[in-house]
Amino acid sequence: MISVRRATVDDVPAITRIYNEGIADRVATLETEPRTEEERSIWLEQRTARTPVFVGERDGEVLGWGSLNTFNPRPAYRFVADFSVYVGRSARGAGVGSALIGELIEAARGAGYHKLVLAAFPFNEAGMRLYARHGFRVVGIYREQGVLEGRWVDTIVMELLLDTDPPPAR
Repeated sequence: MISVRRATVDDVPAITRIYNEGIADRVATLETEPRTEEERSIWLEQRTARTPVFVGERDGEVLGWGSLNTFNPRPAYRFVADFSVYVGRSARGAGVGSALIGELIEAARGAGYHKLVLAAFPFNEAGMRLYARHGFRVVGIYREQGVLEGRWVDTIVMELLLDTDPPPAR
């Protein structure tokens, strides 16, 4: 059984390890340099109520993490969040990503977001299926968005509308 909870500073070593596996495996990010526990600790401390970090665990072992992220600092985008989900190599395909995305969707609704967006690699077929199962739709493709291993890679842009209420009055 996968449980999801808010991340704490004690989770930083696992978060760092899992993120670095994602970087090394070239399946989920255009990031190319490994992160340090010190950097991830500062990152976690700087999160706000609208940008929480969660971990997915089983039997006390952190297997993955996810976060809501500011999409764009301009006020007009305050109802749109980007998100990140990373699952450790040993737990991929075991439901951790799905549990984290479910929690992120609920947290986004609770934080007043209207929409979640993401950019994914088209060759990450498992990720693409996961996002589609949670209701995300493809918006478009950024062609040659970045360089990994000396080659251009595309990213697919997806979105999920969380509600249809009109925007709050300003």
